[in-house]
Amino acid sequence: MPHSALPFSRDDAPRLYVAGGINWLGLWTLTGKETSRFIKVYAQTIVAPVITTLLFYIIFAIALGGAQRMIGNIPYLSFLAPGLIMMSMAQNAFANTSSSIVISKVQGNIVDVLMAPLSPMEMTIGYMLGGIARGLLVGLVSTAVLLLFTAIPVTDIGYILYHAVMGSMMLALLGLIGGIWSEKFDHLAAVQNFIVMPATFLSGTFYTADRLPENWRFLCHLNPFFYMIDGFRYGFIGVSDGTLTIGLIVMAVSNFVLLLIAYRLFELGYKLKS
Repeated sequence: MPHSALPFSRDDAPRLYVAGGINWLGLWTLTGKETSRFIKVYAQTIVAPVITTLLFYIIFAIALGGAQRMIGNIPYLSFLAPGLIMMSMAQNAFANTSSSIVISKVQGNIVDVLMAPLSPMEMTIGYMLGGIARGLLVGLVSTAVLLLFTAIPVTDIGYILYHAVMGSMMLALLGLIGGIWSEKFDHLAAVQNFIVMPATFLSGTFYTADRLPENWRFLCHLNPFFYMIDGFRYGFIGVSDGTLTIGLIVMAVSNFVLLLIAYRLFELGYKLKS
């Protein structure tokens, strides 16, 4: 389009796309890049996690006799399904941001993002939104597939949405921090294997924390992942192991702290500008 045909002058462009001190066009572009990145390889990023979730469900339902078990007056499989869904969402939100940063660092194209007219907070939010999008999409598809095998009641949609978004946000930010810290994929695997996986499996995904010994129950309640899964499960079955209000606060505070850490790492250029 010739310059004369533009509805605004080129000098007006920065004002159109930077409103309130925020580069909305740049933020939208980065978020779109992070979203399209995992959608292009959906068989690996969406289908594979759903199959893994389904395999976990089949193992507990058939091999371990879960179909005959009850948690109070709740069928065990209805209790299990929300935990599996949240676990899949969390792991994929983490994988999206962490792998994106590490791949960019290894390939050397992280400079393309760092040189863009984006502030540290805009970069943090852009990557974070991409991770949240992948987590929510995986959770939605996993729920649809599990509904083919078991009834999953819905008690409080507000708790489901809150913990789905906040849980995906927490792991997306944790993946972002882990990706910035990691210099190669071995470092990233260490974060995944020694932090994310243990915290996920020890958070009540497959069991109720009320059946743990008192000391272990106390440690379980110190794990933010516990509140992520407990609140999400409550939204479906109406039963929780912990205090719901505390869970809401823990999720909000954890995400705020992780957001500040990720922002600070981008601001410093920690292991990004060397």
